[in-house]
Formats: sequence, C-alpha cells, structure tokens
Amino acid sequence: MNRGVTFQTAPMTPVVKWLLIINVAIWFVFQVILEGFLRVPFTSIFGLFPGKVLFDFHIWQPFTYMFLHSMQVTHILFNMLMLWFFGAELEQRWGSKFFLIYYLVSGVGAAILYCLGVWVYALITGSQTGLIVPVVGASGAVFGLLLAQGMIFGERIVYFFMLFPMKTKYFVALMGLVQLASLMTSSVAGGEVAYLAHLGGIVAGFICLKMKGWFDRNEWKKKAKSKGRNLRLVVNNEKNEKPPKYWN
Repeated sequence: MNRGVTFQTAPMTPVVKWLLIINVAIWFVFQVILEGFLRVPFTSIFGLFPGKVLFDFHIWQPFTYMFLHSMQVTHILFNMLMLWFFGAELEQRWGSKFFLIYYLVSGVGAAILYCLGVWVYALITGSQTGLIVPVVGASGAVFGLLLAQGMIFGERIVYFFMLFPMKTKYFVALMGLVQLASLMTSSVAGGEVAYLAHLGGIVAGFICLKMKGWFDRNEWKKKAKSKGRNLRLVVNNEKNEKPPKYWN
C-alpha cells in the first residue's frame, strides 16, 4: 500500500522527530536486545492484550502498545516512514501541541475500539483468540494521520502506485474500504494485521477532529460576542456624547 503512493513531505518537525527516536529506541533496545536476546518479557507487559485490558485492568497497554513493533524490520520501517510523510505537514499546520494530542488520541482510541470489537466478537462467536493475541505498532495512530491528510488536504493529487492520479480524499476513502474489506474477509483479530485497529484509528481521529472543530467554533463565537459587547459600549458612549475617561 504505502510503497505505491507519493506524498509531498515536509521537513522533519520536533514532535515527529522525537516520536521517531522513541519508537526506534524502544524497538531496538527493549525488544531486539532485551527481549530478543535476554528474554525479558517486554511485549507481554506493554503490548495490547484485549483480555488483560478488559478483565485484568492493564490500562497502560492502550497507550504503550503504539510504541512497540514486531521483530520484522519492515513493520517499524513503514510505520515510521508514514509517521514522517503524514505527520510532519500536519504538525506544521496545527502546531506541536495539538499534533501530539491528535496522534495519541488516534492511537489510544484505536486500541479501545479494538478491545471492544474483539470482546463483542468473542461474546457472539465464543472465540477467545482475539482477547489473548497481542497487538503492537503505531499503525492505528498513523491511520489517524492519514484521515487528517484526507480531510485537510483532500484536493491534493497523489499518485497511487506511481501511475494513477487521484485526490487525497479519495485515496483515504479507498484505504478505509480496503481495511474494511480485509476485516470482513478475516477474523476480527485480523490474523497478522489488526485491520480493526486501523479502522479504530480512523474513527478516533475523525471524532477528535470533529471535537476540535466544535471547540474552535465555540471559542470563535465567544470572542465575537466579546468584541460585539465592546463595540456597543463605544457606540453608546458616542451617542451620549460622553466619551469614556479611559480606553482599554
């Protein structure tokens, strides 16, 4: 998927840079060295196990899982490339604070929706596999960034598989449909790929952006009302021909 799309990339931004450093450092030091060679059970503690989150209250896992990756180099490589490609421009547009909030909300939201999804699936089918299979990776958060790219830069043209031009909003919709189709043709746990977590990142990102839009509109209305009150005060003073003694 990712190798067939070209995006304009922004220079390395502060939060994106630190997220890349933290992810790679955790993967190499704690997973490759400590877990791979010294057999420290790092993933079993900090990976996302839906059953442990729901029933044993391992509430840190929906946060920590997004900083872990599988031992395959391609897993962390493509996630980090997509974090840079999608994230740097968004951080430049939003600022570092909201970008970090959005990234974490997308990743944690993806984990929560994944846990709820496999729990419902287990109740309906009786299969407990999804509850005990761990999920790791930044893909949920990255799919949240992908959604934001489609919503903000939707008219930008990208080249799918280097050949087919399409608008970013259509590409994002296509990727969402691919994840949904992949989920429908596999189990909820998704085999080696947690498609439900990818969709969860899209949903969580959408909710976060809508909430930000609602908050920004309310703030704008408050400021507009405040300016309106100040304007009426000045007009009243002029009408009474008694200018105020002090101007604020």
